[in-house]
Amino acid sequence: MTQEREPLLQNAAAGAKGSPAVLPSLARSVLKFLMWAVFLTWAAGIFFYPTAPVQAAFRRWAAIASTEGLITGLTGSVFLFFSGPILIIAALAYVYIFAFPGDHVGKKKLRSLSFRLWTYPVLVDGPFGVVSAAEFIGIVMFIVYVVFSMTYYVVDSVSLISQAHLPPTTRSELLLALIGLRFGSVGLFCMIFLFLPVSRGSVLLRLIDIPFEHATRYHVWLGHLTMALFTLHGLCYMISYSLLGRLIEELTQWKQVGIANLPGVISLVAGLLMWVTSLHPVRKRFFELFFYTHQLYVVFVVFLVLHVGDFVFSISAGAVFLFMLDRFLRFWQSRAKVDIVSAACRPCGTVELVFSKPASLRYNALSFIFVQVRELSFLQWHPFSVSSSPMDGRYHMSILIKVLGTWTDTLKRIITDVQEQKTRSDSDSDQSQTGRITASIEGPYGHESPYHLMYENLILVAGGIGISPFVAILSDIIHRIEQGMPCAPKNVLVLWSVKKTSELSLLLAVDAQSISSSVCDKLHLDIQAFVTQESDPPLEDGIVGDDQKAPGMFVKNGAAMSGLVGTGDNFWAAMYFAASTLGSVLAFVLVQLYYVKRFNVYAWWHLGLLLLLCMAAGIALPGGLVVLLWHLSEKRRMQDNRWDVDARARADADAEQTTTAAGGAGADAPAASLAALRTTRYGCRPKFQAEFAAFAERVGGAAADVGVLVCGPSGLQTSVARECRSQNLRRGGAVFHFNSHSFDL
Repeated sequence: MTQEREPLLQNAAAGAKGSPAVLPSLARSVLKFLMWAVFLTWAAGIFFYPTAPVQAAFRRWAAIASTEGLITGLTGSVFLFFSGPILIIAALAYVYIFAFPGDHVGKKKLRSLSFRLWTYPVLVDGPFGVVSAAEFIGIVMFIVYVVFSMTYYVVDSVSLISQAHLPPTTRSELLLALIGLRFGSVGLFCMIFLFLPVSRGSVLLRLIDIPFEHATRYHVWLGHLTMALFTLHGLCYMISYSLLGRLIEELTQWKQVGIANLPGVISLVAGLLMWVTSLHPVRKRFFELFFYTHQLYVVFVVFLVLHVGDFVFSISAGAVFLFMLDRFLRFWQSRAKVDIVSAACRPCGTVELVFSKPASLRYNALSFIFVQVRELSFLQWHPFSVSSSPMDGRYHMSILIKVLGTWTDTLKRIITDVQEQKTRSDSDSDQSQTGRITASIEGPYGHESPYHLMYENLILVAGGIGISPFVAILSDIIHRIEQGMPCAPKNVLVLWSVKKTSELSLLLAVDAQSISSSVCDKLHLDIQAFVTQESDPPLEDGIVGDDQKAPGMFVKNGAAMSGLVGTGDNFWAAMYFAASTLGSVLAFVLVQLYYVKRFNVYAWWHLGLLLLLCMAAGIALPGGLVVLLWHLSEKRRMQDNRWDVDARARADADAEQTTTAAGGAGADAPAASLAALRTTRYGCRPKFQAEFAAFAERVGGAAADVGVLVCGPSGLQTSVARECRSQNLRRGGAVFHFNSHSFDL
């Protein structure tokens, strides 16, 4: 079987006999310094871009680029100044993650200032939801930037117009046009940050350890801000055109040189449709309308390029390029049909799906995946937390799905029908079941750091199906302790609220159903369940412990899930980024030499379209070739692993038989079941203040490190965050779909 790649600098350090930690430490510091230097310089340039000194410096640079006859001309200069730093940071990030894949775990990180800023809840109520100190600083910085830029632009525009002797009407028209132009400029800068969080497998998100499901909130906030600026941009021009009496004429104008108005109108309409349908009341009641309307982002971007031209679009082209990289890779991964090892309905109404995966696919217990079932929809992808631990098995991954809407209800009905057929017939029905569910997977995504393994004391707060990621966490901790692997948790408290007693059976999804005495000695696990809509236990309460899922169905779709996205191979991901970037640059240079200059192409919209096509060509051709090689390498690795499966299974069976025959200590050691560790309370909800205080006192008081992870409705998150803040807790990362957040005590 092929071996996993080891970090290059760790291998080099291991070979140095003198001081093996010097080279990695120095390289890590240099990379961090370079990335911070590039980022701060780039951010400062954007922030102070409206000021006269920066404007003058940029004009001189642009003039030199235009007059020196450079191949890329003004477009290349603007791209290098505004989009180049993003790509440089991304390139350095790939080097950093490849060289130091385990640099983000440890006690030192828990004590660092940056981690405390990300985990301290500053706001717990309001339109932004639960907001950490770092997020609050980011919100304030964006507000300051927009206010500062627009104030500077307005004052400068008023001063410029006042110096000219113009009629009052003309002054108003010109002032509106200038202010509208500035709104569009600031919106274009905000669009840089709009596309960065929405790239699910972005190396930048992995670098700062922000999972996509958490970054989605930033995309929502930035989407509101960007569309508000673009809307004001369009309104200013519409009012100005109305004053001139040329509204329809101007809106339908498509200039060859300069800004083309009609594409801008189309882009703005597409953006407004996405914006309106993404508002919370609309998205909550009409999710499918929101989902399908959001696919208009293609129209929005393409017509924006046609509207502003090549060199203006270069301001945000870097962020759009990273999004295109991620989207192409996700498209490639999502084409594969994944084998479903098991699809079954539990008696409590929850669906459990178990997917086949390659042994080389890495993920942690805080991961989630996107699932598509083609019999239900070709476009819809739904996110679900992974309910299995990486320790549960090398070749499978499972999720738990609560039936909440049309999509999940139809999925349950398909599985239930097959189960009923299987119950009625004693014969094997594999052939009739094959092809009933055609599933595809994107991911897994999630934290780079396994935060649940970093704390000695852990509190898990779940509401209903929110127990799903915590099932994976509990299984991961138990397996690690059994196998003697690194695992910090020694005290774990689970606070779980459910509506009905039947939901308690979800805890049986934990792979390790019994805990040996050796694990009990190292781990104190306390599970407190709260049944809110029942005042007394049912007469058949004992049936909860015996609840088993109904016989499932097996669906062979073709292959195991792909590892091209999420926690895929860092080496191939870096090669894909490098090939796509160099290919796009080469395509742009060739187009400039052999098409633009040869045929004297001068239309702004035409040049902008060529720039976008060069970006797409670089990703699809050289980038696609790397992805193909990556895919073939993965298939070869899976084939090699397959040879070891039977031998490994036989070895494990022989070892188990030998241990049982020998009557070892492990065979006769008493074990405690998870059901026995659960205390159930009826007709009440958890009182977080008392539970948190008692747990903190039991594990060591104020000096103890306590991690708190909450997974459930927004009201539950708010309650936990409020109590965490009152006890000086610090908020952190997330687990998607059920809006899980983590905190520190």
